[in-house]
Amino acid sequence: MVAQFAARIALTGSSYQWASRLANPKVGWGFGWLTFCWLGIGVVAADNALASQAFMPLFGIHADEGTASLITLGVLAIQAVLAIASVRIVALLNSSAVVVELALIVGLAIALIVVALITGHGSTDNLTSRGVAEHVPDYFGLGGGLMLATIMGLCTLVGFDAAANLAEEAKDPFRSVPRAIIGSVVAAAIAGMVFLIALTVSIKDIKRVTLSDSAVAQIMRDQLGPVVEKTLLVAVTFSFFAAGMVTMATGARLVYAMARDGRFPFHPTFRRISPSTSTPIPATLLILAGGVALMLFIPGDALIQLITAATILPVIIYGGTVILYLAVRKRLESQDGAFSLGRWDLTVAILALVWLAITLFVLVAPHAARVPVMIDLGLIAAGAIFFGLMLAFNRESLEVELPADPAEVAVAAAEAALPSRSARECGAVRSSGSAEDRDRETSVDECGFGFVHEDFEGVR
Repeated sequence: MVAQFAARIALTGSSYQWASRLANPKVGWGFGWLTFCWLGIGVVAADNALASQAFMPLFGIHADEGTASLITLGVLAIQAVLAIASVRIVALLNSSAVVVELALIVGLAIALIVVALITGHGSTDNLTSRGVAEHVPDYFGLGGGLMLATIMGLCTLVGFDAAANLAEEAKDPFRSVPRAIIGSVVAAAIAGMVFLIALTVSIKDIKRVTLSDSAVAQIMRDQLGPVVEKTLLVAVTFSFFAAGMVTMATGARLVYAMARDGRFPFHPTFRRISPSTSTPIPATLLILAGGVALMLFIPGDALIQLITAATILPVIIYGGTVILYLAVRKRLESQDGAFSLGRWDLTVAILALVWLAITLFVLVAPHAARVPVMIDLGLIAAGAIFFGLMLAFNRESLEVELPADPAEVAVAAAEAALPSRSARECGAVRSSGSAEDRDRETSVDECGFGFVHEDFEGVR
């Protein structure tokens, strides 16, 4: 469904933009606020995982919350600098990470299976074992081991809509963005599943692996030796870094999109685009500042609860997106040659909604989810307060979906950076009054906001 929308409305902000234009700006704002909360927490989750699960084991650093926090802060700062410098850097690192991940996952999966077969160290019985939860009575019950284990798989299949959030910077977004969305899900599902099966079969000692600070690294070391373990950790570090940077860039673009429409706090500041880098520097710095604040002022256990709460938000957003599609599907226009589900769209939408309902139940039903659910309710309440203030003092921004101001397109910056189909072309077309030019007029929405890059094919 996300790909279906992206093939029709290629605008930065994804679900925020789709809901604003197809329902109304008030509904769109709700999508935007939830997505902002999710991405703001998500970048911290990715970078903290990088520090504790990959970087520290890679260099033999003893597990320590303070050390992990310092590393996370350093990673956040580096990502912000790179995201501000150029979207091309974000695209290059992300594309490289995808290639490295796929090659390494496939290679290691084959190696693990071969070694396990040759040495006999490992067992297919691990696939059906309950592990350390073998004698837990409520393993199949509500909030039991099986239900909680499914959450790990669910966490793999989120974030694919990052490509839609960067649509204004993609070449041929009506085709490339849906391709990136679908490709990322397929690759994660197939390659990830094969790798997980190989890892599970290769476990020698389930209890020891369960107690390890880095279970995957422990399995690699046991089966393939320390050299392969270090290689894996290098690749994982790189992948986490790329994922965190894309999350930061995506969050910054969402902030920019909402500010551009006058629907974000201090919007005159956060709608600014740097004339030198053609990137939204204030919006990027806001995501950085939010990440730094979370790491400095929220202790370890509370941070884990916050990150857990963030896993619920994308399910709500995706569910809302599917419901939105079902409501407006009959009046959506298709782009020539763009991705389309055709007659299967209704079937896919219904199946997606059922799957999301089950997913949401799995996430919120366990007793351990009460605190994360309360955090999410608090984030929604905070958004409702600001929404009320907007209705009181800036109601016009929520009443009508206005086109972007051409002055915001940053034509001059794009002219210098992009000699091909850039904002120069867009600005020239808009300024022309001839009938021929009006026929081929390119809208602000199509041209983007000043930092379209032709080599950006989309992200995971």
